[in-house]
Amino acid sequence: MKIKRVTAKLYKWTGPVLTTNTVFATPLSPIHSQTDSQAAFRFFSWLVVEVETDEGHIGYGNAGLSPDVTKAVIDSKLTPILLGENPLNTEYLFEKMYRSTVAFGRKGTVIAAISAIDIALWDIKGKVMNQPVFMLMGGRTTPDIETYYSRLYTRDLDSLQAEAVHYKEQGFSGMKLRCGYPLTEGVAGMRKNVEMAKVVREAVGDDINVMLEGYMGFNLAYAKQFLKALEPYNLRWAEELLLPDEIHNFAKLRQYTDIPLSGGEHEYTRYGFHDLLQTGALDIFQFDTNRVGGFTEAQKICNMALAHGIEVIPHGGQMHNLHVVLSSFASPMAEYFPQTEIEVGNEMFWYIFDGEAIAENGRVQLSDTLPGVGLTLKTEGLEHFIITE
Repeated sequence: MKIKRVTAKLYKWTGPVLTTNTVFATPLSPIHSQTDSQAAFRFFSWLVVEVETDEGHIGYGNAGLSPDVTKAVIDSKLTPILLGENPLNTEYLFEKMYRSTVAFGRKGTVIAAISAIDIALWDIKGKVMNQPVFMLMGGRTTPDIETYYSRLYTRDLDSLQAEAVHYKEQGFSGMKLRCGYPLTEGVAGMRKNVEMAKVVREAVGDDINVMLEGYMGFNLAYAKQFLKALEPYNLRWAEELLLPDEIHNFAKLRQYTDIPLSGGEHEYTRYGFHDLLQTGALDIFQFDTNRVGGFTEAQKICNMALAHGIEVIPHGGQMHNLHVVLSSFASPMAEYFPQTEIEVGNEMFWYIFDGEAIAENGRVQLSDTLPGVGLTLKTEGLEHFIITE
């Protein structure tokens, strides 16, 4: 069996976008000339990779990170070294792609491109062997998957309270809010962020996990004071309070607080997570399989994390992450974004793929009999997309 075709399709959304509620801290928040600190972190395009074999098998992968640049990497750098190869040799092909691009890759867009292809290769492997990917990665470790609701974007306190109560009633055992007030708003903004956490905790009670995300928007001094003020609200974790390259500061912060620290959404490959382990930077790893290196790297990172008592709770609730969660004892739960209007881009996959797992009573299930990743491409309802091959 050989790879005969690799196609990277760019799906660009041209339909309506809801932005009224998406106001929260980002890495650009401290840049005073930036009028919209969210702008660089909204993404309204998505990349789908199709890998086809000479025996007619087609595997699907995807990337949400800078999809236009990712497409260029796949088209110009990765496709030429994949054609004619056996798609089942996933370990070998990951190393071939990684080592061929290491001089200009290692993190970011290049690894997202490799990830998308790796997911497609595992999809082919599952289809050839007539097994779901999670079975190939070790099998089912739990009857189904606990999820947490991850769309508490609004900073309006009444709306925040109502949304939290609603999704508690839907059966979710946890929910995550964003910090609505950036670093530049100082102590007053910090008090408002703490008030948001307080409102959610009081709305859902003590038996629901509450998480808070800083989305790389703060610095060490702010984070120390912030975490101290958050202690009464029993957070399950505080996420990405600092820039991802501040590994040493995460390690300092972890020694300062009893609130578990999470991150890794913007880290790449086993090498990046090995550095996080060596420095003792985080309690929870949150890689995204379609950024970190695909299933090939995700499995290695899960095994490293398990040996060090680190939880793995991937970023995003898509199928590629759910296969990782279901097959690893390191992973106790999954993130979940419901299908909604397009806001920041996390919703895009619902509009492109059929087969994504839908939560029932806060839990999702994967089929034991559906081979590969379990997704197909939509053929209808695409009128708001411009699709470029």
